[in-house]
Amino acid sequence: MLDGYKRVIDYLRISVTDRCNFRCRYCMPPQGIQLLDSQEILSYEELLRIITVLGQHGISKIRITGGEPLLRRGIVDFIRQIRKLDTIKDLSMTTNGSLLSQGHMALRLKQAGLDRINISMDTTNFIRFAHITGQGQLKQVLAGVKSALEAGLNPVKLNVVVTEALCDSDLSYFITQVYQHPIAIRFIEYMPIGEKNMGQKISIAIVKSKIEFQGQGVLEPVMNIEGNGPARYYRLPGAQGVFGFITPMSEQFCNSCNRIRLTADGKIKSCLLSNQETDIKSLLRKGCDDEEIYRLFTNTLRSKHLQHSLSYKDQASVRRPMVRVGG
Repeated sequence: MLDGYKRVIDYLRISVTDRCNFRCRYCMPPQGIQLLDSQEILSYEELLRIITVLGQHGISKIRITGGEPLLRRGIVDFIRQIRKLDTIKDLSMTTNGSLLSQGHMALRLKQAGLDRINISMDTTNFIRFAHITGQGQLKQVLAGVKSALEAGLNPVKLNVVVTEALCDSDLSYFITQVYQHPIAIRFIEYMPIGEKNMGQKISIAIVKSKIEFQGQGVLEPVMNIEGNGPARYYRLPGAQGVFGFITPMSEQFCNSCNRIRLTADGKIKSCLLSNQETDIKSLLRKGCDDEEIYRLFTNTLRSKHLQHSLSYKDQASVRRPMVRVGG
């Protein structure tokens, strides 16, 4: 599939729920959200139909997101059904990790066909973690990381949103992890999505310099990380794992964008940082054919901007909170 600027779009990110057991400050509005009723959310059958149609037109990578995707009943079987599609070559998930160690969930996901997993973990300090997430479940998240590694969901990637909560002790922990495990620690610039604006007290450049100082080595660029995406990866000498840096604000990577998003309530978003949405749920429930599904996605892609919406004066902020978009 191509957008209006001839960029190849082969990656679909699907939010399967707006529910989450965390209340992260940059993701969930302070007052919470009005949760969607079950009938407002696309069914697994509807999602599979969309994936099947788009798979026939070049979509080969699928990422499952939330909310917290592991809260939706039947998620393991949904992964299994996607894995049966020959057109889908890469299947991944983003999660807060708190449920991965329960009921052998990480292993069940791997056995169902999930290739790899991203886990959100912005700090390793119990007090700061509770402050950011509204929950005291850091112990469960750390257990989830361990379960994901043991299950072989490689590469396991830890997503760290860079805010004022990040401190030297966190970096020390992450440095230890990359020396001990083939893990990717990814630092992501904070993006002003939704109503909550936390600001940013530390730059990616400072994070890099602190890693080199604490790790006592120079970060060397590396390539060929599975699911490379927009991150630029580096390795400390002798480390098994890598550090990644994602800079959507200071260094845009829009020219190489290859993705499109589908929200839990059936809205197509051509860009994370955009208020433009196209409703596919109504079309599906009116009994459309496969060609109409494909045509709606291609029409949406034609309106995809060359750069993200924060570059445009008429879209100074993104109204839909992150929990309703999908990480």
